Amino acid sequence: MARYIFITGGVVSSLGKGLASAALGALLQARGYSVRLRKLDPYLNVDPGTMSPFEHGEVFVTDDGAETDLDLGHYERFTGVAARNTDSVSSGRIYSTVLEKERRGDYLGKTIQVVPHVTNQIKEFLDIGDDEVDFMLCEIGGTVGDIEGLPFFEAIRQYSHDRPRGQCIFMHLTLLPYLAASGELKTKPTQHSVKELQSIGIAPDVLVCRSEHPIPEKEREKIALFCNVRKEHVVAAYDLKSIYEAPLAYHEQGLDQAVLDAFQIAPAPKPDLSRWRDVYDRVHNPEGEVKVAIVGKYVQLEDAYKSFKEALTHGGMSNRVKVKVEWVDAEIFDSEDAAPHLEGYHAILVPGGFGERGTEGKIKAAQFARERKIPYFGICLGMQMAVIEAARNVAGIPSAGSEEFDHESGEKRFEPVVYHLKEWIQGNHMVARKTDDDKGGTMRLGSYSATLAEGSKVAGIYGSTSIEERHRHRYEVDTKYRSVLEEKGLVFSGMSPDGKLPEIVEWTDHPWFIGVQFHPELKSKPFAPHPLFADFVRAAVEVSRLV
Repeated sequence: MARYIFITGGVVSSLGKGLASAALGALLQARGYSVRLRKLDPYLNVDPGTMSPFEHGEVFVTDDGAETDLDLGHYERFTGVAARNTDSVSSGRIYSTVLEKERRGDYLGKTIQVVPHVTNQIKEFLDIGDDEVDFMLCEIGGTVGDIEGLPFFEAIRQYSHDRPRGQCIFMHLTLLPYLAASGELKTKPTQHSVKELQSIGIAPDVLVCRSEHPIPEKEREKIALFCNVRKEHVVAAYDLKSIYEAPLAYHEQGLDQAVLDAFQIAPAPKPDLSRWRDVYDRVHNPEGEVKVAIVGKYVQLEDAYKSFKEALTHGGMSNRVKVKVEWVDAEIFDSEDAAPHLEGYHAILVPGGFGERGTEGKIKAAQFARERKIPYFGICLGMQMAVIEAARNVAGIPSAGSEEFDHESGEKRFEPVVYHLKEWIQGNHMVARKTDDDKGGTMRLGSYSATLAEGSKVAGIYGSTSIEERHRHRYEVDTKYRSVLEEKGLVFSGMSPDGKLPEIVEWTDHPWFIGVQFHPELKSKPFAPHPLFADFVRAAVEVSRLV
């Protein structure tokens, strides 16, 4: 039976509950425990899959095809535990399940209410996998007091009473603002946040206090007194230069010990933090620097490309260099020369995205990288734009484009080198999709196999001709253009096992130009950088030495 740690937040959002949860999971692992991390989000969307990146940041995809909150990316990066469909749930998904049961008659005609039907459904979700790990860490999205989150707070309150005594604890993350005018930290917002939590029947066992300044002993004692928490369970969380300092920083402040004390686990196993000391050393002691441009359409919100940036950081760690990421808006050079905007970078990455906006700029970025022999990494839409660029400027198909853009405009303007994916093999059955299907959850999602060509650059990078990678797309490069493109040097070096779907393309006469249909950034970790990102940064290092 797992022990449960419920992580809540107060005062303001974006304090770093996801990072604190991930760091705590890593620290418990360092002490020899097995962990699983989950996110319970109060919004009414069934999942983040149909949300704009400007609204919610990137969508993280699991091996089993769930579209989830980006915090699950933190969980995976810090613990190495692959997230699953059962590790993320929203109010929308809970209510949908309850209403489906009501329509089927599962409730035998009872009046459906938030308590007990919605809260029971949340508790059923929490029960999944209870016997698989030592600790289950469950982060509740939003802040205490949000009306949307009340069913989740009530559910975890009930859950802690349903379990044997000592099997559940509550960790609350708050803010200690600093008033420059008076030169002091203010504890009142934290006190009010805890009182709000107590008013709904939850008493925190551990308080994590975000602060820009050291917390004086007097303030720590005051927080402990008025929030009814042991003084040693008031944990400081200071701003860090890198998120990968978090496990060591939280350990130094005693977070993992406070949690084990709350569970009355004594003596606690000693932690092995060698992995995180190595990560810290690689982050803070680079032996060089490279500049990488991410050419995208959501660059105003960095969280929209969170996993890309982190994977590049991991690639930098692998090569002991600092990767300086700069965001370049693809729309800026939709109708002008890309060179002035892209010169000076050691490598270019074009990430995924949806819709036509900014795609001409991405095509020009691919052309610039191809002609200038600059390392280019195209991911999902970035691969498709590289193929369209090759078709237009090398293979003699000037009207090459994507069926996606014609669907968007309602007229036929392009020869569809990229087409809407109508069917594919998933496991042992065929999946079919129509262009007018619902948008949510209808893409090619999750982990799929690919076969790499012997002697190809990617086969050398992976050290294998068989790989598994995560996908999230509904458009695909059309293989009927394969022969004409390969004649010009753009090789289809990775294909689905049945040979029907292109997974990877690469230019044979280019130092490093690779496009992939999948999302390798989702599987990269600081202690296990994804091989494509590690080699991409290596290629950027080679360019930096030539400049």
